[in-house]
Amino acid sequence: MFFPLLDRREVCSVATIPDSSVKSCINQVQQIIQAGALGVYNELSELLQKMQQIHKFLVSGMRIEVYSTIIWLTDVKDAMSEADAIIDSLRSEGEQESHASSPSPTSIIACIPVQFLSCVHTVQKRPKINARIRKTKISELQQRVKTLADTEPIVKASPWNRNISHLLEPNLEGEEIINASGKLADLVVALAHKRKKVHKLAIVGKGGVGKTTLAQRVYNHHNVRGIFSKQAWLCVSGEYSDNTLIKELLKNIGVPQEKELRKEELRSKLSEAIKGKSLFLVLDNVWTSHVWTDLLEAPLDATATALILVTTRNIEVAQEIGVQVQHVHQVELMRREVGWELFWKSMHINEEEEVKNLKEIGMHIVDKCGGLPLAIKAVAGVLATKDKNKKQWKKILKSSAWSTNEASTELHGAFYLSYEDLQPYLKQCFLYCALFPEKWTMNRDDLVRFWVAEGFVKDKENQLLEDSAEEYYYELIYRNLLEPEPIYFGHQWCKVHDLLRQFALNLSNEEFFSGDPESLDSKTLSRLRYISVITGKNLVHFPAMGTGLKEVKTLIFNGDNSTSIESTVFQQFHHVKVLDLTGLHVGNLTEYIGNLVHLRLLDLDGTDVSCIPESIGSLRSLEVLNLQRCDSLHSLPSAITKLCNLRRLGLGGTSIDQVPEGIGNLAFLSDLEGFPIGTSRDNTRMQDGWKLEELASLVQLRRLDVVKLGKALPCGTSSFLEDKEHLKFIVLRCTEQATDKPYPDEDVRNIETIFKQLTPPKNLEDLAIDRFFGQCYPTWLGLGTHLPSVKHLTLANCISCEQLPPVGQLPNLKYLRIVGATAVTRVGPEFIGRGIGNPSSSQAVAFPMLEFLMMRDMTNWATWSFVEEEEIQQESTPGNKEMALQLLPRLKELQLVNCPKIRSLPSHLAQASSLKVIQLRWASSLNVLGNLPWLSDILVLATCSNLETISNLPLVTVLRLQKCLNLRSVENLDNLQQIWLTQDMKDTSSQWLSQLQEQHRRRHSKELDVYTWR
Repeated sequence: MFFPLLDRREVCSVATIPDSSVKSCINQVQQIIQAGALGVYNELSELLQKMQQIHKFLVSGMRIEVYSTIIWLTDVKDAMSEADAIIDSLRSEGEQESHASSPSPTSIIACIPVQFLSCVHTVQKRPKINARIRKTKISELQQRVKTLADTEPIVKASPWNRNISHLLEPNLEGEEIINASGKLADLVVALAHKRKKVHKLAIVGKGGVGKTTLAQRVYNHHNVRGIFSKQAWLCVSGEYSDNTLIKELLKNIGVPQEKELRKEELRSKLSEAIKGKSLFLVLDNVWTSHVWTDLLEAPLDATATALILVTTRNIEVAQEIGVQVQHVHQVELMRREVGWELFWKSMHINEEEEVKNLKEIGMHIVDKCGGLPLAIKAVAGVLATKDKNKKQWKKILKSSAWSTNEASTELHGAFYLSYEDLQPYLKQCFLYCALFPEKWTMNRDDLVRFWVAEGFVKDKENQLLEDSAEEYYYELIYRNLLEPEPIYFGHQWCKVHDLLRQFALNLSNEEFFSGDPESLDSKTLSRLRYISVITGKNLVHFPAMGTGLKEVKTLIFNGDNSTSIESTVFQQFHHVKVLDLTGLHVGNLTEYIGNLVHLRLLDLDGTDVSCIPESIGSLRSLEVLNLQRCDSLHSLPSAITKLCNLRRLGLGGTSIDQVPEGIGNLAFLSDLEGFPIGTSRDNTRMQDGWKLEELASLVQLRRLDVVKLGKALPCGTSSFLEDKEHLKFIVLRCTEQATDKPYPDEDVRNIETIFKQLTPPKNLEDLAIDRFFGQCYPTWLGLGTHLPSVKHLTLANCISCEQLPPVGQLPNLKYLRIVGATAVTRVGPEFIGRGIGNPSSSQAVAFPMLEFLMMRDMTNWATWSFVEEEEIQQESTPGNKEMALQLLPRLKELQLVNCPKIRSLPSHLAQASSLKVIQLRWASSLNVLGNLPWLSDILVLATCSNLETISNLPLVTVLRLQKCLNLRSVENLDNLQQIWLTQDMKDTSSQWLSQLQEQHRRRHSKELDVYTWR
């Protein structure tokens, strides 16, 4: 019989089988056998041997060349899923029988993994499980290994060995995009002043060519901002629902939705909200004209003026919407030289010189990408992980992945090349991102939890799974397969480009479904494993399909707080491992939840759940339980301490006041958010919170968020946090006092003692302290020897501390946020400590790595200096280099908000040679601002009512002013390009604006851009 070669798409699809899923099953079977699994010992031993042979083949890297192999590999995925389900059932049965034979409270509460596994030996015969093991496909699959093992080995994907602590963001858009954005912005302004009510523009081009990038530049263009009373951006996509889209538009223009409304009611509300107003609306990624002609056109007729900018791949869609030919902009492909620049910059290198000798080969690679920026970045992401030599680059140039049988011309060969270079576990992680709606902003920590729960993450010696998963996340960013959101510090949020998402869905074939479940087809259910529900309906309904949905492993709802689900929906998903109900109306969970014994992740974040049933204790495999922001939930069931494999318990924002004792028995906990402190208990083993000492046994903690610390009692030891080698993130919160009365002295002494005992480990990277009411910060805060790895520090509402801690000594601090320090009247040398290095020489540096500094709501703060007055005089003495102190060499942005008594900025701020942005808001005592030679981008001043002079800012390019009504002089801003003024600044600016304009004409031979800031 003749078997044709596999299609490239099929090769990529079956290559998503991670050897880690087989390895995970092997490890679990080995544990159960070692624990003495009587009744199934022989069957499990035979199963183990066969799985080991399959795993050996999978990691050997054999070339997939015959069509029948796709069936074999798909069956492997199903068989491993089935084996995983058998293991879960075996554990669940063993636990139930163990508890039935030893029902004492102590034995039930005990939750040590070894004991948990050993309970499976209690039963002699397990006929049902024996039969299930014998019926698995594993025996049949193992026979195919011998045939497949004779095939040719392939070159394996590149292992990840890069340090990506510093990711470059090229943001190179090309001269064409920059020029086009200016012209389109001018057109928007011109049309906005014409009498016609609704104007329409369109940006048309291939997927990945930069349509959205161009639209974003126009949307945010300085000529456009402030012209319209309302601006809104909607991602339409092919999966949108009418109700969801109108709700999003209402939200964009600041109209809250207080109750659930039908579509016509929403349209009416939209019409009312924009009546008589001007509106600039971007409809991004439009696939059909219906969104305008049948949904938005009528309600938006109420505007005084509306400008609609559409991005689409299809010019016919633009024409159907009514865009005139002269208002269609076709995005051209990227020119060769610009493509080369994007290529090397997307490899995260600083200078072209590093790859100049490879330019000839690189230009051929750019040519292969066909002028598509997205394709160029994808291939650059591959080469970023390779050695920079001709051999590696020629190998990429000649790769067979460029040639594909894929019908869709937009799914470029560059995407296949990039995908094939991924390790198997990374392929799964990348494909998983396609489950979320188009243009969805994904959170790093959520993705990490999903990937761990799905079993995608490989075990790594001396490293938590979550740390490994975070490395995967950053590798996908480094490879340009995920796009980090630039407004968030540390790349904590990201998106996947809609074309890459389409590519991932294409590879996932029949395994993924994304959309309204009512459109599910029973004919395609046999391979369905992942469901992402996207619907604008009030009630999510799954059609009756018998057992068709029982093999689904992942069920994610992307609804909102107006969406409900049927109470019986869970009964259709027997083998579900990931269940995400975030934000839905779920009511009370039924006891049936305890039957979903295969669950690894249960997310009830933001739901109206008010009670968690005791049956949740049956979910022995549960790893993630998210209960954040559940306003109606106030107690946890005692059975929660039976969840032996729990890795995360999320309680943040939920007012829990009844918890069971025994949290310290959950030995695998690595993420504990909203850990409530309490002291009292009743006779039922319930208490109003946990004690700090219960954290001592949780040695795998990676994230810890403690609340109600004011209730804590001093501990017998101060090392229960200090010795936790995996702990990277800590939040320490006290509860705000109900009255304005001072805290009792005893309470103050107690909280200071508690915080002294909370010495963090040296590996800590992120620290936040909220509502600490002690008068002195703990001594460990600010000492580089105690916190050498801290990068992010937040001190919020510490209302009793009169001095800030010496955080200038922290050697790796990048982000510092101080909010609500109302007792501080002066910030002086104590803030910087002694600096890093020798304090008595020019080598001393304070805040050596700090990039962002915010100080907010410090209502009594009046003076700020980094050194004492006599030191300033000594520094100014000629030849006195010994007293010099370097300050803030990497600071990029400074924000002071609501600090009404601050009189001036410190003179040493002039040393901040990397400073780009300063924002000062509600600094009403500030009189003079100037002498900042390095401030290079933006200065924002709002409600600085006593400010009189701005001077000597030679590099500032943008100045924004609002309610600075006493400003008399603005001078020596030699590089100023734009000035933004609110209406209230019109009279005040007449005193100095004309002089600025004249100076600009003399220096630059063009007019200074002056805009209205709204």
